Amino acid sequence: MSRIVCFGEVLWDVFPTHKKIGGAPLNVALRLNSFGDDIEMISSVGDDAEGEKLLDYIASRGLNIDGIQINNQFKTGKVNVILDTIGSATYTIEFPCAWDHIHLNDESKKIVKNADAFIFGSLVARNNVSRNTLLAFLKISKYKIFDVNLRTPHYTMKVLSELMQLADFIKFNDDELVEICEQLAFHSTNIESNIKFISKATNTTNICVTLGKKGAILFVDDTFFKNSGYIIEVKDTVGAGDSFLASLINKLLNNKQPQESLDFACAVGAIVASKNGANPEIMDKELRKFIKV
Repeated sequence: MSRIVCFGEVLWDVFPTHKKIGGAPLNVALRLNSFGDDIEMISSVGDDAEGEKLLDYIASRGLNIDGIQINNQFKTGKVNVILDTIGSATYTIEFPCAWDHIHLNDESKKIVKNADAFIFGSLVARNNVSRNTLLAFLKISKYKIFDVNLRTPHYTMKVLSELMQLADFIKFNDDELVEICEQLAFHSTNIESNIKFISKATNTTNICVTLGKKGAILFVDDTFFKNSGYIIEVKDTVGAGDSFLASLINKLLNNKQPQESLDFACAVGAIVASKNGANPEIMDKELRKFIKV
């Protein structure tokens, strides 16, 4: 069992017909928690009904909410989500909101310092308050996992470059990888070449790139590991990448081999994409359709 801190946005995903609790770091935290890891979530919600409901939900799922601040100046975050005919999502993210103002304090610094790993994304760095808190945490964390999560217009290459330089492990999707490489003046259509470029440019030896229905590629210490994906009927891609990352990190931190870790993560991600919602329950019998568990 690993002790892991997830830092960043907790919010409501608002669909045309309903709303669900989400935020990439929270989705990752919930999936890691389901595997039995010791998880702390550091974030902020508003002093409002939506924030109260969110805290109640997180606590009901067995996560410690001590690291989630309550902000009486900014509202709990919301994201408007639209799904297209094949289940892919587009997002409109409200700004500013409570998770843009996560403040540094002694208790949270202690939580981060004592953790085995610290997982963060790029979206939380869109505002200087939370970004400065993030940078302070990165100075004291033991193992830093960067989940690149590009949401236009909420990022700049300057911030992304700084965060990549500070990370020990970086996860992209294929579009994000190509966009960032091109912004750094490296132009290639080859995924492996792009990964090697990022590895050299950022001095990061552990990189993972998800490829949608085509699976994922994992780069560990100059070696590539690949999974070509699993055939499923997509219902909702929201949260699939978050569950993929949580599953991969869970296995790697527990010293499983990279290929085994990647296969497990792809299976979990596929199952999540085949269900509605970002955090569906996953049974061992579902995983056995794809891999041995």
